[in-house]
Amino acid sequence: MPWANVNETSLHYEMTGPEMGTPIVFIPPPLLTLEAFKYQKEQLSVYFRVITFDIRGHGGSAPSKMPLRYELISQDIVGLLDFLGIEQAFLCGYSTGGTVALAALLAYSSRFVGGIIVSGMSELTDTYNRIRVWLAIRMANPSRVMNLLTNAITYGNADKQTTYQELNEHALHDAAANVKSYFEQSFHYSCTTRLHSIHQPVLLIYGQKDRGFHPYAHILHEGLPNSSLFFIKGAKHPVPIQSAGRMNDIIHLWIESLDKKEQKERWKLDLAIAQKLHPQMYGTEEDAENGFENYH
Repeated sequence: MPWANVNETSLHYEMTGPEMGTPIVFIPPPLLTLEAFKYQKEQLSVYFRVITFDIRGHGGSAPSKMPLRYELISQDIVGLLDFLGIEQAFLCGYSTGGTVALAALLAYSSRFVGGIIVSGMSELTDTYNRIRVWLAIRMANPSRVMNLLTNAITYGNADKQTTYQELNEHALHDAAANVKSYFEQSFHYSCTTRLHSIHQPVLLIYGQKDRGFHPYAHILHEGLPNSSLFFIKGAKHPVPIQSAGRMNDIIHLWIESLDKKEQKERWKLDLAIAQKLHPQMYGTEEDAENGFENYH
């Protein structure tokens, strides 16, 4: 179990994949650990250097005396890259981890070549999810109530019993104060008005059934100068585990497409990805254009 001593703390991390592969750093949301990206580590490491890590006070990383602000987490990611000798990388954040990715892209643009936001948002404004975060903040304290929160979140993200057990086991020792401050940051943070300052390419992936997050998907797609938006058919919010294969295929094809010359007509490259993933639906360009709203 490797650790990196960065930014006056100790971070538990894992790195797999070819030494010369393009690096992707994966960022988990509050309470979850690097285990949330087990399928990305297994499948994407064939092509890329997959870097997963535990946020301060989560999993195997040391607890933090300072509140977990997105700026601090971003600094830790940059420190981890320095520790690993990596100059630039892609960022992939899931849910609240997606907001961290946006914050890091804004603060350290020279260190990140692009971003991947999965079920993420630039701010949390809808009443339903704000109530859920409000409750999580109050449940994040050293008591049995914290265990209920851990059970609920890990169970909701799991695809099967063994995955639930793994997620739960790694989250059981999360520091309550750090989990609480991470949730608090998601309750108050917004970078919507600064999205236009993110010029790197950004891939947006959402579940078709995660309708509460569709407005956030469109806010990002409209606000980011260079973004691609995909909805995964039949998928709900926990895309990295419950729809891992399709998410990983999109990531692979999207990063591969960034090397092509037609970036000024990005929609054509995204259309080609949709055709590869769903030839029965987008087998011809005419068919793809008729149903392209689901993907562009």
